[in-house]
Amino acid sequence: MRVAQIDHFTLRVAQDMLPVLLDFYSRVLQLRAGARPAFSFPGYWLYAGDQALVHLVGNAPGGEPATTDFLPTGKFDHVSLRTHGLKSTREHLQAQGIDWQEAQVPGIALHQIFLRDPVGLKIELTFDAAELALAGPSTRPTAY
Repeated sequence: MRVAQIDHFTLRVAQDMLPVLLDFYSRVLQLRAGARPAFSFPGYWLYAGDQALVHLVGNAPGGEPATTDFLPTGKFDHVSLRTHGLKSTREHLQAQGIDWQEAQVPGIALHQIFLRDPVGLKIELTFDAAELALAGPSTRPTAY
C-alpha cells in the first residue's frame, strides 16, 4: 500500500447546518456543489475541478454530546488544502470578511493561511513560498 494524498474529508453535522456550510465552502473556498450518490440522508459533495474534496453529511444524531476536548472538532486539528494564488486568496478572504492567520513553514518552501469554517474546523491553505514574492509579506497575525 502507498498512500498518495487526501482524497476528501467529510463533515457530519446536523441537517440544519448544511446550508451554512454549503455557503461557506462555496463562497469562501470557491468549491462548487456537484454530483453526489443518492444516499438516504441529505448532504452535498463540493468539488474543486473534477475532485469532490468536501463531503457534507446531514445525518448527525440529535443530542450528540458536545466535545470535552479543547478543540471544537475533538482531537482532529485541521485539514490542509494545497492552494495556488496567494495574493488573490488574501484579497478574496478580505472581501468575504473572513478572519485568518498566516505562517511560513520553517525550513520548507511553503506558506500557510489558516481559517475556520462555521463549525470550527481549522482549514490550512498551503501555497508554494515562491508566491510570497508576488503577493508581498503578510499583514496578518502569525499562526505560530
